[in-house]
Amino acid sequence: MSVRVQSARFDAGAELNAFSAGLENAGAVVSFTGVVRDREAGGMVAMEIEHYPGMTERAIAGIVEEARRRWDLADALVIHRHGRLVPAEPIMMVATAARHRLAAFEAAEFLMDYLKSRAPFWKKEIGPRDAAWVAAKDGDEAALGRWAAREQ
Repeated sequence: MSVRVQSARFDAGAELNAFSAGLENAGAVVSFTGVVRDREAGGMVAMEIEHYPGMTERAIAGIVEEARRRWDLADALVIHRHGRLVPAEPIMMVATAARHRLAAFEAAEFLMDYLKSRAPFWKKEIGPRDAAWVAAKDGDEAALGRWAAREQ
């Protein structure tokens, strides 16, 4: 299991290759890379992501441990960036490896849903003339309900 919170950009392909190397009992590897997207109204210059070092890594590690408890994972990787990012830059990556594809897919989705709603990051969208903190979305919280209903 690996959790990294970093400001540096990462290469998703290289990360996936490194993650997949040496996995002996995994029949499936699933990955997801999120990128910074522009505001719906457009005009976002950058996104600033803040976090509390140490607390954020512990919170994410707890989410990964919960995924490992629910699914028989061979390994898991979470990378999340902080600092100033611009549209189209990678913001986060999740990779899971499991003996069977369903476990790898479900665990990856679980991690993405919980990272979106429970990882302690604060995001500010910066436009050419304004800046606004990103509020939590009801849909992100609702996505967690399916995992509570499927407690394993």
